[in-house]
Amino acid sequence: MGILARAVERKSTGNVWERWIELMDMGGRSKAGPTVNRDTIWKVSAAMACMREISQGLAQVPFKLMQDYEDAGLPRKRVARDHKMYDLLTAKPNGWQTSFEFMETLGLHASLGNAYVFKNMYRGAVGELILLNPSQVKAEQKEDWSISYKVRGKSGGEVDIPAAQIWHVRGPSWDGFLGIDTLYVAKEALGLSLALEESAGALHANGVRPSGVYSVEGTLTPDQHSKLAAWLKREAGGAGNTGAPLVLDRAAKWLSTAMTSVDAQHKEMRDQQIEEVCRFFGVLPSIIGYTGDKANTYASAEVMENAHKVRTQGRWYKRVQDSANVNLLTDAERAKGYYWKFITNGLMAASAKDRGEYYGKALGSGGSPAFMTQDEIRALEDLDPMGGEASKLPPLQGKPAVSNPPN
Repeated sequence: MGILARAVERKSTGNVWERWIELMDMGGRSKAGPTVNRDTIWKVSAAMACMREISQGLAQVPFKLMQDYEDAGLPRKRVARDHKMYDLLTAKPNGWQTSFEFMETLGLHASLGNAYVFKNMYRGAVGELILLNPSQVKAEQKEDWSISYKVRGKSGGEVDIPAAQIWHVRGPSWDGFLGIDTLYVAKEALGLSLALEESAGALHANGVRPSGVYSVEGTLTPDQHSKLAAWLKREAGGAGNTGAPLVLDRAAKWLSTAMTSVDAQHKEMRDQQIEEVCRFFGVLPSIIGYTGDKANTYASAEVMENAHKVRTQGRWYKRVQDSANVNLLTDAERAKGYYWKFITNGLMAASAKDRGEYYGKALGSGGSPAFMTQDEIRALEDLDPMGGEASKLPPLQGKPAVSNPPN
């Protein structure tokens, strides 16, 4: 029986660790009112969109194990398909997830601060990778700087798992061993977003008609008051009466006592919260579909996409690559030149024009020396090699510029 299976079978002890887990699941109440936790965050569309951009940005790019080596005195690179870890992250990390699903979920967890992967060992090697629910994992750093992990099973049992069997992907960290909890630091921004969503819904449930005071001359008896309240509820409060005129008698007056949506500036506040949430996740607002009061042009959209690849995706690629190199490879394997890498050439797949220009320069168009062969380019397009001249670098086209021409 494995470590995780034994943890599930153990009974809950009702200790401080259990209360800590309960607090993590329940979240915290924001000053705006709504509670922010791992269930309510999905209701904040800006937060969900940011997490989706981070996680699917990681999942859409091939993550391959590479190796640097020498051949005939020249440095070479190859895809290490023969390594035992290669298939785990490129095809089947466990018995129920694809590589895309695994990396997407890992990105969702890491975007909130911490992602934990259990390395299930088989005959001294990693047999499968199992993502753990971050709310059921507690990382602690001991006096000797070593790190331990407590994992809680579905039935309430808990177990200590050696650090060697946990792949811990951290988000930005202050103490160096635990990623900052995004739900905690962004609690007020997320809570206000939830509150604005609820208030907008309540406003439209009343036909965007605020409540007010129905004022009449004289004093109403209890019976008259009861009948008038029932009449108002029937004639003016139902959804079917939205926008219908209210007919008053006995010199009655309707006095509005609540702010309209314009007074409350719902749109401006909700727009501001989109930007605020994006700041916490480090994602440009235009990437999740928010451009403010200006529509994106093709040129500006392209600039924003490139900025997103560098400022958001590129940083997450580096974070996960370095973490995988440390946690999924041994010192001896790294010494042999093995390393994990996101193959970002796939990001050009959406633009045939960009690929054509890049490949043209790679083959030496414009007089620059070629740095790729036709077969290498065909491999990037999943085409079979042609061999022969196609496997050789094209000759230099044109004459090189002379910096100091002779007299």
